[in-house]
Amino acid sequence: MTFRIHAAPGDAALQPAGDDPAEARRQLAAAALVGADQDLTRHQVLTFTEQHPDCLLRSCGPGHLTGSALVIDPATGRILLIHHAKAGRWLQPGGHADGEGNLGLVALTEATEETGLEGLRLVTPAIDIDVHTIGARPGEPAHDHLDLRFVVLSGPDTRAVPNAETLGARWVDPEDPAAAGVLGDGELSRLARRAAAVVGELRSAGLFG
Repeated sequence: MTFRIHAAPGDAALQPAGDDPAEARRQLAAAALVGADQDLTRHQVLTFTEQHPDCLLRSCGPGHLTGSALVIDPATGRILLIHHAKAGRWLQPGGHADGEGNLGLVALTEATEETGLEGLRLVTPAIDIDVHTIGARPGEPAHDHLDLRFVVLSGPDTRAVPNAETLGARWVDPEDPAAAGVLGDGELSRLARRAAAVVGELRSAGLFG
């Protein structure tokens, strides 16, 4: 698999795609996934997008597409997590597509807004897919988030300034035994391992030191 790093404003990978889910489907199909479970999840999400043409909108009642970013410092291997106010958990940055079919752009935009970091770089293709249920809240029934996940590389300035939607931000070394209490043994841990492997591939390809 060939991974690419995108940062220039004119880069085609960073251009809005509009509310047609065709680009989201293309990115889902191209995702560099590992394991049969991930392939099954991809099939589930692609089927959902075909059954729900409004899958990019929050108004799609059963669920909607989201994009998220595992922000990693390529110099140290640390990953940046935010303490999500609504979820009450440490998570990777991300958010709703809100009508944008370029889920890589969604992931990069959310990472920039939620961490305050400048100079973030998007890596394509996506590396992970997850479907999780958001519990019912007042005025909002339970629904699924169908999340396409990307690696995002930080620049040299790693001083995060989280926005009002987050309760804090922290850099975590996935290799530190103490990180297990934050990452757990589920989808976030899987995502961190996969991101580290991708950064290793990028380094081996000479795309950074």
